[in-house]
Amino acid sequence: MAIAQGLPHDLLAPAWQILILGDGSPTRHLQLLTGETTEVDVIDMSAIGHAGDRAPAQLQLIPGPRLRRQVWLRTASGQRLAYATSWWEAAHVDEYLQNRAMPIWTNLAQRKLELYRDIQAVYLGHSETLAAAFGEAGPFWGRHYLFWHDRRPITLIYEVFSPYLCRYLGPMGSTAYWANSALPFA
Repeated sequence: MAIAQGLPHDLLAPAWQILILGDGSPTRHLQLLTGETTEVDVIDMSAIGHAGDRAPAQLQLIPGPRLRRQVWLRTASGQRLAYATSWWEAAHVDEYLQNRAMPIWTNLAQRKLELYRDIQAVYLGHSETLAAAFGEAGPFWGRHYLFWHDRRPITLIYEVFSPYLCRYLGPMGSTAYWANSALPFA
């Protein structure tokens, strides 16, 4: 299904489309929605070399050796709102993540970098692991995209959002089309 023009509103409600398909910062959007600072809990930051790491195929566009960063995005009061994994060229990660404990958007905004967010795919599916971690039953909306800077991809990012966000965005839309899907990469 083509995502560049958006999805039918019966599949993904307009407010959710702004979050999932928009080219703005999800960290900033979450902060605006909740009225709280969006903070990062770094789960893992590991060198993965040239491994495929069960990542989307676009990982091959990020030169190796690579570094994988996994985080929870949460409110200052502790509510988990999203899970994210990003893959970086190890030799250049420090150029973009000067403070690895901060959200990517905060790091990049401080440097006033111009970026292009190239959304590759969206998902709606289930994950027992994420259901337990979010304290919310699925399904979960997710996506993966590339960040481009100076005509080259600098990172591949996979994000999954908590249904907790329905408190701010309203219902997701019909999930019947996706009913039996499992989330990839989670």
